[in-house]
Amino acid sequence: MAAQTSLTEQLQRYFEGDIEVAESVLQTVLPQLHDIAERELRRERHWSHLSPTELIHEVWMKNMSKGGWEITSRQHFYALASLAMRHILVDFARARLAQRRGNGISPEPFDKAAFNQYAENTDLESIVRIGQLMDRLTAVDPQAARVVDMHYFVGFTFDEIAYHTGMTFRQVRHRWEKGRDWLKRQM
Repeated sequence: MAAQTSLTEQLQRYFEGDIEVAESVLQTVLPQLHDIAERELRRERHWSHLSPTELIHEVWMKNMSKGGWEITSRQHFYALASLAMRHILVDFARARLAQRRGNGISPEPFDKAAFNQYAENTDLESIVRIGQLMDRLTAVDPQAARVVDMHYFVGFTFDEIAYHTGMTFRQVRHRWEKGRDWLKRQM
């Protein structure tokens, strides 16, 4: 029966708690989720120790497996998944920063490896800051925030965003510029 229904219907059933469609849904969405995760991880050198599969697993376990999402379309699902990935990566950056700052543990003697790790991860604070600014942008202009998420964090082209959101290319570009400029002013 799952093969006869659209992905949107399968997603709706899954998030309403129908576990019978889980395997079909996962097989259908996994390639696109893998592409999204791969683009993000390739762009962010800080996540080099994570694989796309691990990122998808985190998103699935922390968000999707719990159900309750109200999916209106395939595009809506991928937009929510990309947003969930951003939240996972920002949370991961926060945890790494807390770990780097010691988590309340007294500091160890200086060693070169620890210093090198610190030097490699100095952009983690920027990632956390961008995550906070994205939350504020979402409150100010949800459409611009969605486009920034999909373009910056997920790596979609403007054409792909237009396809997934139903906006025109021109609308996507306008919202990208608006969101990008807002973020620049806030930083």
